[in-house]
Amino acid sequence: QVQVVESGGGLVQTGGSLRLSCTASGGTFRYYTMAWFRQAPGKEREFVAASKQLGSGTSYGESVKGRFTISRDNAKNTAYLQMNSLKPEDTAVYYCAAAVKDRLITSSLPNQQIYDYWGLGTQVTVST
Repeated sequence: QVQVVESGGGLVQTGGSLRLSCTASGGTFRYYTMAWFRQAPGKEREFVAASKQLGSGTSYGESVKGRFTISRDNAKNTAYLQMNSLKPEDTAVYYCAAAVKDRLITSSLPNQQIYDYWGLGTQVTVST
């Protein structure tokens, strides 16, 4: 059983930066595709970013391209989401997810159905 735990959320001003961390334990991390999603109040959960297994590629949602960066440290079983130039509309609960299937194609990464394990989420609030 894989456990996914997010950390690093908090309150930040518009234009500020924040880095989220996601640790996945209980399996072989380097073979997981790791992703971040977010859900704002009253809205559906939205794809933010993903990092394919073995660091073989990344994908980003349109609303965060150029501002957010996903990375991973396989030695620490941890994925990161560096968020810069934050806007009030980035306010949401951010969820980390892990997919164990291999050879996922990049176009499938925004699909929530491919992810097998999810964390409980961490709140990010961007103030004006």
